[in-house]
Amino acid sequence: MNVGFFGIQYSFGLQQTAINPLYTFLHARADQLPLLNLAGPMTGLLIQPLIGALSDKTWHPRWGRRKPYFLMGAVFCSLCLFSFPFSRTLWMAAGLLWILDAANNTAMEPYRAFIADKLPDKQRALGFLTQSFFTGLGITLANLSLGFFKNIITGETKTADGQSGIPYWVFGSFFVGAVCSIVSVVWSVITTPEIPPTDEELEELRARKKGFLEPIKEIFAAIGDMPSVMWKLALVYLFQWYAMFCYWQFVSLSIAKTVFHTTPDGNKELYEQAVVWAGKVNGFYNIITFTSAFGLVWLARKISAKYVHIACLAMAGIGLLVFVHITDRMLLFAPMVGFGIAWASMMGVPYIMVVGNIPKERYGVYMGIINMMIVVPMILQTLSFGYVYKNFLGDNPTNAITFAGVLLLIAALATTRIKKDVVTEDIPMAVGGH
Repeated sequence: MNVGFFGIQYSFGLQQTAINPLYTFLHARADQLPLLNLAGPMTGLLIQPLIGALSDKTWHPRWGRRKPYFLMGAVFCSLCLFSFPFSRTLWMAAGLLWILDAANNTAMEPYRAFIADKLPDKQRALGFLTQSFFTGLGITLANLSLGFFKNIITGETKTADGQSGIPYWVFGSFFVGAVCSIVSVVWSVITTPEIPPTDEELEELRARKKGFLEPIKEIFAAIGDMPSVMWKLALVYLFQWYAMFCYWQFVSLSIAKTVFHTTPDGNKELYEQAVVWAGKVNGFYNIITFTSAFGLVWLARKISAKYVHIACLAMAGIGLLVFVHITDRMLLFAPMVGFGIAWASMMGVPYIMVVGNIPKERYGVYMGIINMMIVVPMILQTLSFGYVYKNFLGDNPTNAITFAGVLLLIAALATTRIKKDVVTEDIPMAVGGH
């Protein structure tokens, strides 16, 4: 049932590693990168809770409840990935990112609810961390594809004004992503049936009011009823996801500066090598992610999900503080071990902490609200960090990575506010009130 998550995350992997270098190939300035990434969090804020609420109220005997949404999202995602490298202007690339991220978010949220629908209580922790495994696998292959295609494809496009544009090797990565997105999701749709609602649940679905405003009302009602553990998690997410957006936007520029001693306007070949090396670094930490994901299930049972997440965030923060002082490209992988384990935790452990406090009939809308907690910090980052970067961080990408490391350490401290989850042998997740 999680195979489709691989294709969705391959696309997100390209967004993390390839989109910002692609912007710089189209001659965007470093301080413009945060605002050019506004599409991701904005579409997540608008689409995921809405799609979650709609999918909660959907049932079709043939197509199911969640499948229509993540299948439709995968189709549009594939079309955008195929079109992206043909961008000749910055506005075209930014516009395609809005559509691409809208499609990814349409697929993402129902997929998380799909897992919660299908699994009994005692298997949900394993289910969510299996998603972490496929997240790491998809993103790893997306990142490593950049170096693979750079070694076999040469040449570059021209921008609309005749300047050098996107290298042809970028096309290969995006074309593979287009295929992976649709094929993997179709596989899950075909092979994994949804559990039909009981007669009582079906009657309740039919009795619910229809209309465009109903899902929006449901979102606000769910926020009003939100358990306290989710409010505490929101504070953690504020620092955690602001930091992650800083890292993804500036890691290529940081490596270019500290290891290759160049910039996007400097030696183009060296900068392309820096982009590829950033892909290798990101690919490596995602290898760590999918190899450590299942170990976090055991740890969450053994010492609680809360303490696992605190330790993981601390490792990531310290790793980034070390990362910016490394000048040997091979040593860049060392701090990424902790960062990769933390990424596995981010993608699975918080759901373990909160899912036991969420009513089953509202899984979709609450998974969407959790995503709102992710995208609101990202929106704040895209709107504020360009100014911070230029005026307080000296227009220096290594300072941006250092700033992200500090924020991750603050997120670890904020996690201590969440009460220790009660874990039993049968229910390896948060239960009870927090």
